[in-house]
Amino acid sequence: MPHTQYNANIKIQLINKLMLIFRGIVLGIVFALAAKAQAVPYTPADDSEVIERLPFRAGDSDARDLSDLRAAAASAPSDQAASVKLAQKYFDLAMARGDPRYIGYADANVNQFSTPLSAQLLLVRGTLRQYRHDFAAALEDYAAALKLDSDLAGAHAWRGAIYLVQADYVNAGKECEALHGLQRPVLSGGCAGLSLAYTGHLDKAYKTLYQALSASRDDGNRLWLHTRLGEVAAWQGQFARAERHYREALAIGRDDGYLLAAWSDFLLDRGRAAEVVNLLATWVSSDGLLLRLTEAETLLKLPGAAAHRQALDDRYAAARLRGDTTHRAEEARFHLRLKGDAKLSVALASENYRVQKEPRDARILLEAAVAAQDPGAARAALDWLQTSGFEDSRLRLLGKQLTQAALADPDQKRAQ
Repeated sequence: MPHTQYNANIKIQLINKLMLIFRGIVLGIVFALAAKAQAVPYTPADDSEVIERLPFRAGDSDARDLSDLRAAAASAPSDQAASVKLAQKYFDLAMARGDPRYIGYADANVNQFSTPLSAQLLLVRGTLRQYRHDFAAALEDYAAALKLDSDLAGAHAWRGAIYLVQADYVNAGKECEALHGLQRPVLSGGCAGLSLAYTGHLDKAYKTLYQALSASRDDGNRLWLHTRLGEVAAWQGQFARAERHYREALAIGRDDGYLLAAWSDFLLDRGRAAEVVNLLATWVSSDGLLLRLTEAETLLKLPGAAAHRQALDDRYAAARLRGDTTHRAEEARFHLRLKGDAKLSVALASENYRVQKEPRDARILLEAAVAAQDPGAARAALDWLQTSGFEDSRLRLLGKQLTQAALADPDQKRAQ
């Protein structure tokens, strides 16, 4: 499913190192000049030059798989199927490790081909585009892929995911039905379960997702379903059940950035920040996971929190320099929870909500609006709460607070 992710056109780690060097210079005049300096990307003189090698753990099977797939694609440069496999592997690694550089590699692999593109290549290109929240272009790719292969379940699944993100539940339902018609019970159950969850039917959603879990033997699908069941159970207030699902997902033993983020959010909501520090200590390369680690460190007043807050500030600044807006929800959370800037947070959360309308997007907008005492800024999320019937008690309470604040303030009331 699509989640909030990042453009990989410029090497984030190089920018971070540059910023650290600037901060190490003690002369005030140099600091002033550095603040005005424009970031200039480094362009290698030769395509064969290696700038950086992405880290792999010793004995990591992903490194071997990636090497084999690269070799296969290099030996048959006109073979779209070989490039599809390599690009898909890059995408999977980006999702697992929260490292957007893999998306850049996948893009380069896919974009070398001119039309006509195969259905599978269109599917992968659409997946890369939705990663960057270019949903319109992604939907075009999926439509084109389905014209070539009407039974391409992946295209229906990703279209359903985008429609859910956009709160377009009618079209999401059509994709769920298409998957059911293709006799894909796991994909259709996952799609329908989330649609039910987002539209005020948490009990039915849980049962539907659990049925899909029972039908699945694939570890990747089971991990995803356990994660979403954990979220649904938490929305139901069934916290022990939610924890069991998260732990079942973790026990599968696969790296998954979404799982780690969702589990960390659950722990933070339950006041268990120390467990988040232990969980995410080695995940600082992922911006989203670093954010959660820093929240936990800040709550515990740990010495590493200040450096991590600065690192996040630098990364968000670097993203703005290159025009990357895919991280706005998490940047809004950063400014609200770690910098105490409710006004900037609500502005970022409002911009994000124009593009993404999942429960977590509504939550940060509602929280920021409460902190900023600006009910009008959350009007779209309040409307969604009312029309969708979403049942999470936390979001319902935030919505109630904002509605009451608007009624108590004549200016806000006129703005409604």
